[in-house]
Amino acid sequence: MPRIVITGAGAICALGHDVPSIWQAMVEGRTGIGPIRRIERSLLRNGGIAAEVSDFDPALHFDSARLPLLDPLSQYALVAAGEAIAQSGISFEGERAARTAIVIGTGAGGESTRDEQYERLYREGANRLHPLGIVRMMTNAPASQISMVHGITGPAFSVSSACASSNHAFAQAVMMIRSGLVDTAVVGGTEACITLGSLRVWEAMRVLAPDTCRPFSAGRRGIVLGEGAGMYVLETLELAQQRGATILAELAGCGMSSDAGDIAAPSELGASAAISAALRDAGMSPSEVDYINAHGTGTMANDSTETRAIHRVFGEHAHALAISSTKPMHGHALGAAGALELVAVLGALRDGVVPPTLGYLGPDPACDLDYVPNQARAMPVHAGISNSFAFGGLNAVVALRRAP
Repeated sequence: MPRIVITGAGAICALGHDVPSIWQAMVEGRTGIGPIRRIERSLLRNGGIAAEVSDFDPALHFDSARLPLLDPLSQYALVAAGEAIAQSGISFEGERAARTAIVIGTGAGGESTRDEQYERLYREGANRLHPLGIVRMMTNAPASQISMVHGITGPAFSVSSACASSNHAFAQAVMMIRSGLVDTAVVGGTEACITLGSLRVWEAMRVLAPDTCRPFSAGRRGIVLGEGAGMYVLETLELAQQRGATILAELAGCGMSSDAGDIAAPSELGASAAISAALRDAGMSPSEVDYINAHGTGTMANDSTETRAIHRVFGEHAHALAISSTKPMHGHALGAAGALELVAVLGALRDGVVPPTLGYLGPDPACDLDYVPNQARAMPVHAGISNSFAFGGLNAVVALRRAP
């Protein structure tokens, strides 16, 4: 099978509008979580906090003809994809356009457009809604917009599996490249879920933290929503070497599983099956892994279950692993979570720095591993994995090695 490498990375989230800014914030342990600014505080019933993308002016990125077609879901995806493609230096002219896939993960779709249209319909009693509402809110809009902006004519589609969407998208892209269907893929995830409607349904589940996100910590009280996008250029090692591209890392393996259990409660067996499958696919032994970017949502159930899954797969080596969740910095971006968290894995592999788990107050007996609390750690990282475990019992894990 051809080896798959990453040659371009782009991202936007509450920590910054590009990968260098986001990675620097992660290393410094800065958080993008704060009071929600775009929704009237009196309408919110919980802590009223989230990790919003700030200081973002769409008019600086998109012309007046395209902007009405773009929900923030697609805006974030296009900004991140543009950065990744520019860094990769790849051209989609000629045959390359048809030999490139686009696979984009998203859990919710165009929530801002949906909220706006439903407010007009139900509050204002409008008889007609905006004619571009469907093309703004549909989950495939980001993939379609990227294809049109960059002239990519190969397979383009979206993957939706809640919080595992991005990692499932990576797996789909890897399989298409390995099969020979395409040579290159633009792949990642995007989410723009900080809307009144979205926040209200998350409040109803009673999983939103009122103060901040504290994964694996004593006193943790739940998740904090985030938004943004992460996009990457994948290609075969052979193609990357032929065109002299800078290789950021090898995407060595992917693992997927389904719990076939509870729609909301996580499963140690399902999570560990996906981790083991990713290691097998990558040809890695558990002892080769130095760093895990954990799903680490900050809920009581997720963090203890993920800890048990790591113990199950890694045995004694589990205590030698550096494990961190970056969600206290960029929030839980649902379908974009895995794509944003890949910034942390790439940075750790390249720079030998593991970002911290912020908000850590002290150990929980159910979470007994090394979670790199509160401060980044300098250490060599040769291989790492990134976990994503979703409602519905859908699990996806990716394994990466340092650039060959």
